[in-house]
Amino acid sequence: GLAEWGDSHNNQVENDKYASSKRTTRVNSRLSIEDNFSEDDGEKDRYLITYADLITLLLGLFIILYAISSIDLQKYDSYTAALGSVFGKENELTDFEDSNLGITDRFNGMRTWKATVNELIEINGLSDGVELIETDKGLTLRIMDKILFNSGEAELNENAKVVLKQIAQVLSELPNEIRIEGHSDNVPISTPEYPTNWHLSVARATNTAHFLLNIEGITPDKLSIAGFAAYEPIKPNDTEEGRAKNRRVDIVILKQQQ
Repeated sequence: GLAEWGDSHNNQVENDKYASSKRTTRVNSRLSIEDNFSEDDGEKDRYLITYADLITLLLGLFIILYAISSIDLQKYDSYTAALGSVFGKENELTDFEDSNLGITDRFNGMRTWKATVNELIEINGLSDGVELIETDKGLTLRIMDKILFNSGEAELNENAKVVLKQIAQVLSELPNEIRIEGHSDNVPISTPEYPTNWHLSVARATNTAHFLLNIEGITPDKLSIAGFAAYEPIKPNDTEEGRAKNRRVDIVILKQQQ
């Protein structure tokens, strides 16, 4: 009887140990599976960090675009200057600005000068013969010869004096150097007074500069003249319309040297 009881007891203990071992194995397996599942989830969710960063950057971009969508010249200039400093390029408006501009505070740099000249052009109905453009040299006030001169002549007509008088009031307040350029078409001219288009273009530039100097008091040390004849056309010379565009006087407000 004791032998049977001992065998039974030993079997029961071994069975208990076996069952306990199985439970431990199952628990460890479950923990291992749960750990692996959590690690996999972490790997899968890592893209959310990059995605959140991207969304934040896009939101910032759209806020900036919305902020500058309202046209405000002062704000626009500030943004331009700020962006220019970031990318290593100075604000080009500084080429023309001067802190000592007088004329009842109307001229606050070249931007205001441009607005004033464009207003003069519009008020006087000169849009067909006068335009203001920006070039590599600076700002150019382009005046067709029909506004200033009679055909084949270099003497300023009365209409030219009215136009130049108004322009001179603005020019006198700028610190920039000014160059008066005479241009012609490619049709040859041969008169006792003007043997070539060179003579004519230089004479027109000279007379324009003379008026600005002696009549309107532009400072002579910032004024110069040049004659280009037909060699700087802005339109082809094969049509009358193109030739008319090329016969002009350009008043160039040169960019200041840094």
